[in-house]
Amino acid sequence: MAFPEGFIQELKMRNDLAEVAAPYVTLKRRGRNLVGLCPFHGEKTPSFNVYTEDSHFYCFGCGAGGDVISFVMRIENLDYVDAVRFLAQRAGMDMPENGYDDSLSKLRKRIFEANREAARFYYRSLYQPVGREGLDYLHGRMLTDRTIRHFGLGFADDDWSSLTTHLKSLGFTEQELTAANLALPRRSGKGVYDRFTNRVMFPIIDLRGNVIAFGGRIMTDQKPKYLNTSDTPVFQKSANLFSLNNAKNAGTRTLLLCEGYMDVIAVNQAGFQNAVATLGTALTGEQAMLMKRYADEVVICYDADEAGQKATARAIPILRNAGLLVRVLTIPNGKDPDEFIRSQGADGPEAFRAVLERSGNDVDYRLQKLRSDYHLETPDGKVQFLEAAADLLAALTSSIEQDVYAARLCKEFEVDKTSFLAQVKKRSNSRRRDAYRKEQQKIRSDLSGRGDRVDKDKSKAPRSSSAEEALVVYLIRNPDAAQTIAGEVAPEQFQNALMRRYYAYFLQRIINGLEPMTNITADFTADEANKLYQMLGKHSGVAQTKQSLAEYIRVIREESVRLKADEAGGMTGEQLNDYLAKIRKVKN
Repeated sequence: MAFPEGFIQELKMRNDLAEVAAPYVTLKRRGRNLVGLCPFHGEKTPSFNVYTEDSHFYCFGCGAGGDVISFVMRIENLDYVDAVRFLAQRAGMDMPENGYDDSLSKLRKRIFEANREAARFYYRSLYQPVGREGLDYLHGRMLTDRTIRHFGLGFADDDWSSLTTHLKSLGFTEQELTAANLALPRRSGKGVYDRFTNRVMFPIIDLRGNVIAFGGRIMTDQKPKYLNTSDTPVFQKSANLFSLNNAKNAGTRTLLLCEGYMDVIAVNQAGFQNAVATLGTALTGEQAMLMKRYADEVVICYDADEAGQKATARAIPILRNAGLLVRVLTIPNGKDPDEFIRSQGADGPEAFRAVLERSGNDVDYRLQKLRSDYHLETPDGKVQFLEAAADLLAALTSSIEQDVYAARLCKEFEVDKTSFLAQVKKRSNSRRRDAYRKEQQKIRSDLSGRGDRVDKDKSKAPRSSSAEEALVVYLIRNPDAAQTIAGEVAPEQFQNALMRRYYAYFLQRIINGLEPMTNITADFTADEANKLYQMLGKHSGVAQTKQSLAEYIRVIREESVRLKADEAGGMTGEQLNDYLAKIRKVKN
């Protein structure tokens, strides 16, 4: 058991889920529950539900579910023990002295400490003879020593053991260094070597000021040009952003999304503290939702080359889906932000500000891109462009936005607005039908259990699995019926392995006088806990009567004695008669 039962119960009682979630998601009352836009994925229709009666949440869009502890784990990127500590501090409670497994929490703490010491080591190296090449590179990119110090930039020399030797002298073990991805094990299996060598180093810092990872730029023509820390217990590339720790304090609800570290630093040095960048990967929905917590608008400041344009086209719907307003920066002569600011000399900051103020929204940008794809001086080219523009407008969810752009295009090309909007509506309806079909396919797939990586037995035995699932939910909601249910159905009669585990777990807890749901987050994996909360959410508002209970039990009993075809084929006549007698007994 991770923590004493009484401690966790009091912790949850003193940390109301709706209050804890309030800074991250706007919740509105809907019947007995609260609903809002999910903070874990982008959506425009609220599917995030907080069930106030038993204090849990479930999102029908992305499948995230849990209690107040798992909510904090997800939203703050903490492990179980640190999430409990976070809530204990919030409620003014003391943590228990012992009796819980905090090995992962201790490892995370050691990784934070190792990363902090590594950042100090790299920074010192930058200003020593071994770092001269790196310092010349940064000065050559017009970065001041003040900026270098502000971002904690450093240098990893070309000695494959300098960092590991230093950190081991401070008491860090090889296991801790490999867990932090600061070191890699040697092929021989003996010892480790430095992960980063001969690179300018960019510390990645989280919102609490912890160094969680590094990016490194090679000083030669070797590939990869940039190398980033792999995922660790304290870091996920897809869920973090470079310099968000600076941008969140910029005093604006607009973020500048840049392509890389140097663009962010150059823009920051020019006076724009609200710049961030992804970490060696394409923009993800998680990162967009993270930006949504600190911004209402994002200006995409990617490079103007082909790769940058493709990245922009991919980022726009991700940001829009997160509920963000989107603008796209277009820099003259195809320069990136860093190059443009440097090219303007002392006027760089003001010139960049002027370009920012002229940046159009994403619809203007995409329409302008479409124009370059067609010969607008010919009738055929105009028709092709307007058809493509109708497709673009059909993807917009706001009818007002569609109307504004339709009016502008129809005036420019002297086209009847009514007929053009009819085309837009036709394509919008087609998109909605496609979305509806996909939604129905997903529902059918979910009901059948196909592709369910957590509940792998559901598709093999759908009838028994459904009854077993409903019985587990009934047991959780009606713990006073546990003894009666236990006398009717044994765990061994369950055909679904996951439901059998749930059933045995809750029976034991209830019979031992414990609250059923107190330690779900600690006692099951995140996926298994999600599945459980999905079950509770699916049955929310569904009346489960004693007659329902009797039906669940009847089905489970019938299915527990049902023969598979290959088993029946190998039975003797006497065995078959015994089996039929057992079936009659179950039905009676």
